[in-house]
This record gives sequence, C-alpha cells and structure tokens, in this order.
Amino acid sequence: MTGLAGRGGPAHSPAPPARSFTWAGATLIVQRQGAGSPAFVLIHGIGMGRSVFEDLAAHLDGAAEVVAIDLPGYGEAPEPRRVLTIERTADLVAAYLRAHVDSPAVVIGHSMGAQVALEVGARHPATVAALVLVGPTVDPGARTAPRQLSRLLRDIAVESPRVIALGAREYVRAGPRLRGKFRAMLSHRPEDVLPLVSAPTLVLRGEDDIVAPREWCERIIATMPDARLAEVPGHGHETMIRDASAAAELIREFARSR
Repeated sequence: MTGLAGRGGPAHSPAPPARSFTWAGATLIVQRQGAGSPAFVLIHGIGMGRSVFEDLAAHLDGAAEVVAIDLPGYGEAPEPRRVLTIERTADLVAAYLRAHVDSPAVVIGHSMGAQVALEVGARHPATVAALVLVGPTVDPGARTAPRQLSRLLRDIAVESPRVIALGAREYVRAGPRLRGKFRAMLSHRPEDVLPLVSAPTLVLRGEDDIVAPREWCERIIATMPDARLAEVPGHGHETMIRDASAAAELIREFARSR
C-alpha cells in the first residue's frame, strides 16, 4: 500500500494500512492518518488516486485526521461493474462518511474530485462541515474531451518530472475504462449544483491553472451561497501535488475560520 508521508513535507509516523469500503456494489480504498476533528477528506481527480495527495496529507496531518480515498476503478480500488456517475460516486463517499467519520468533515476535491465533493455537499449536507474545491472542473465553456485534454496537456507541460511521472503511473492504473470515466466527468453539470450547496466553500486554484480558469472559479463563488476564492502563486492545476505547502496553509486557515 502507498503511504501518505510526503517526500518533501513534514516527517510523520507511517499511516495505518489502507482499508476497503463497499456499498451498493462499488468499493473505495481508504487510508487514514493523524487525529482531530473535523477530518480532512481528500478526493482525487480523473485518472489519479490517493497517492497524489502524499505531500498535501503530510502538511495537513497534525491539524486534523486526514482521510485519503481511491475512488472505484482508480488507484488500488477495484473497477465497479459499471462506470459510476459523479452523483453515484458522491453517494458512495457519503455512505463511507456516515459509517466511519464521526462528525461532519472538510471535504477536499481536486479537479474531477471537486465535482464529487460538490455533489456530496448538495446531496448529503449532514456529512459536510465545509468544502474545498481545488482546480474545479468542468466549466461549461470547455465541456468537450478535446478542450479538456488540450487544457490538461498545456498545463502539465511545465510541471516537474516527478508530477508527470506520478500522473502517468496513476493514469495507467486507472485502466482501459478511462474513456468511460472521462465521459461521466464531462456529462456532469456542476453549474446546476452550485446553488444547492450551503456549506462554506473555499475555491482554490493555482494562478497559472489552465484547466480551471479564474473566470470559471469566479463564477463558482458568485453562484454559491457561501464561497470564497484563493490562489496559489506560481502553480498550475497540480498545485497540491508538486508542492502542497501553500495550498495546505490556505486550507488550514479556511478550516480555522469557519
């Protein structure tokens, strides 16, 4: 199992072994470390897995418990019989939170994971103390596969070799059904869900993020009842992968200010 101690981040004791959680025929892999409430729950993006949160988890550990998830068909989680919709994925995450997290959590979603987090907040508000949407997708102006892929490729072109290698490994692990997962992401309409979320929300982007443009993030905060925007200078879409220290500090400040 992949540990969650960041290579460049603070030193922490090894995380406990990951465990599986199955509900309605789909399975998550979950790894938890640290202690404290509310828990930080980390939901990865398309083609990724919980290992991309190593550095972020290392910086958040000590502030509260950190719960990192492999969604079905990603990372070490088995493929479900059918590709899950964003809504069904959110129902699965919420079922885990109800069963195993004692109090409402700070749910942090990156990229496609922000869509899942958003649906958790709208469909299962009792499980959520606050939301953090990091590099949220998919803005209505780019809801096609070519546009999303073009943005992603332009964004990662300037990333470090470590980020590119980690992302490539996770995309391979996401398997041959990645196209169906991509379709599920693109068919979801976050703009219809935004007004339904009452939880305090931090929209967090790297200032150079091509995948989640500032205009789209500003539309998000204007549409939600209680939302604010923060940016990480000098970072792109993978802001919490390459060096998560600045993102972690913004998340901790937001959690303290609720």
